[in-house]
Amino acid sequence: MLTDWIPLLRDLRHYHREWLSRDVIAGLSVAAVQIPTAIAYATLAGFPPEVGLYASMLPVLVYALFGSSRQLVIGPDAATCAMIAALLLPMANGDLVLYLQLSAALAITAGAIMVIGGFTGMGFIVNFFARPILIGFLGGIGLSIMAGQLGKLFGIAMVNRDFGPSLLEIAHRLGEIHILSLLVGGATLAMLILLRRAAPRAPSALIALLVAGLAVFLFGLDQQQVKLVGEVPSGLPGFSIPGLGYEGVQGIFMNAVGLVIVTFTSGMLTARSFAARNGYAINADQEMRAIGFANISSGLFGGFAVTGADSRTAVNDASGGKTQLVSVIAALTTAVVALFLAVPLGRLPIPALAAVLIFSAWGLLDIAGMRHLRVIDRFEFRLSLYTMVGVLVVGVLPGVVIAISLALLQVLVKIYKPADTLLGIVPGEEGYNDLSLSEDARPVPGIVIYRFDAPLLFFNADYFKARVLSLVDSTTPLPRWFVLNAEAISQLDSTGAQAIIDLIGELKTRGVQLIIARPKLYMRKYGKPMGIGEKIGMENIFLSVHAAVDSILQREGRAADAMLNP
Repeated sequence: MLTDWIPLLRDLRHYHREWLSRDVIAGLSVAAVQIPTAIAYATLAGFPPEVGLYASMLPVLVYALFGSSRQLVIGPDAATCAMIAALLLPMANGDLVLYLQLSAALAITAGAIMVIGGFTGMGFIVNFFARPILIGFLGGIGLSIMAGQLGKLFGIAMVNRDFGPSLLEIAHRLGEIHILSLLVGGATLAMLILLRRAAPRAPSALIALLVAGLAVFLFGLDQQQVKLVGEVPSGLPGFSIPGLGYEGVQGIFMNAVGLVIVTFTSGMLTARSFAARNGYAINADQEMRAIGFANISSGLFGGFAVTGADSRTAVNDASGGKTQLVSVIAALTTAVVALFLAVPLGRLPIPALAAVLIFSAWGLLDIAGMRHLRVIDRFEFRLSLYTMVGVLVVGVLPGVVIAISLALLQVLVKIYKPADTLLGIVPGEEGYNDLSLSEDARPVPGIVIYRFDAPLLFFNADYFKARVLSLVDSTTPLPRWFVLNAEAISQLDSTGAQAIIDLIGELKTRGVQLIIARPKLYMRKYGKPMGIGEKIGMENIFLSVHAAVDSILQREGRAADAMLNP
């Protein structure tokens, strides 16, 4: 159905009249935040200011049609702009025309990848970008942005853009600070902080930039070397295909893949959080297609890569927006400003825009999240920290690659050396449970009951064998029975099956009988051809731990009730 492809049509069919005022107010509120931040983000990426406005028009409308989120607002984003600059500025080598072509081609290529991914069910990739990686990545981007904007805040024309070199350059050029520029930028930053605390729902960026622009105009500070944005051409973007050719697209393809990971994951996390808050679900594949279509339209009509903007989405939600009509109104308002109010936009002071970017970048630092990770999981905390350092030291895209590699390594480490559990009798609990649950818990005499909490595969089979034999050898007196609770062994391959067969023989040399409890159905695949059942004995395979222990006690002439209630 058409409404499945264009969710906005479905929402409009069930539209309530009382929603209109909320959507209009929310749309104007979003535009009030979107317009100044779009210009700021364009300057962050090294684009002319009008390009930021172009990226906030048609892409926003396109997403409004195809997106499944009712709150998400698409547009320029600090992390995306920083990534574009890091990837493409070295390739452009100072050629603005080539840079614009590269950025448009990057947006179109990334958008095409997302559209294809959405149609082929690849939306699930958002689940592979772990939260610690995202915290570290955004933190690294935030610190990079702040370091990169210090020159504009101080009125210094910087040579370096990278985090470390730019800080060193600032340190060596402190004597060149332009005091008036610093005063304008510092006052703007202070105003942003005060507005956030006193009036969190107010369009703080718009208010602060208007005040800063008015102050510069009234006191003639532009005549005293306080730099302004400069002329902003009025009008709407035109259709244009970047003429890079096949080889040019090949050159940016891997950059586009990295951009897809960042833009889609960032947008989806924002969309999911606000969807959960408002009690509805979103479709990851449809979101991937929608964000892809938005990026293609941005590249074809004068913009650059866009993603879900958390600040504008939060304004939308706080203003009571009900549908994507909010995005339609915000996009149209931006178009009106680009047509008729371009001249005032050119009077905005550069140090004030730098203050807006520094303020926005500070919001990317999730210090509370990192503290929480440090408490609950030291490895994830280090993963987040390594990601942040990677982004700062080796760059945005290599930092992402390092972070994802570390995340995969984390998974492999956890599977290679997983958690395991010794089971026994826990007072007050039925059956056989984790011995660590109570100080009064005790094992069943003569029996080791062991649960291996991971798949048993080729890369952890040796660890599994060594762990089992270590437990047997460290038990005093030596147990006569070893019960392997296989319920958590969710996968098994031929190497894992061979490890079980090897254990049968090695345990027998110690006078210990291996028992398997709760085997999965997959064991039939490798168990029958490799003869596990014959080697261990079918009488030693049970559907539950309780049945296995009862059988052992019966064989030894012990009463199960006496064991459970001594």
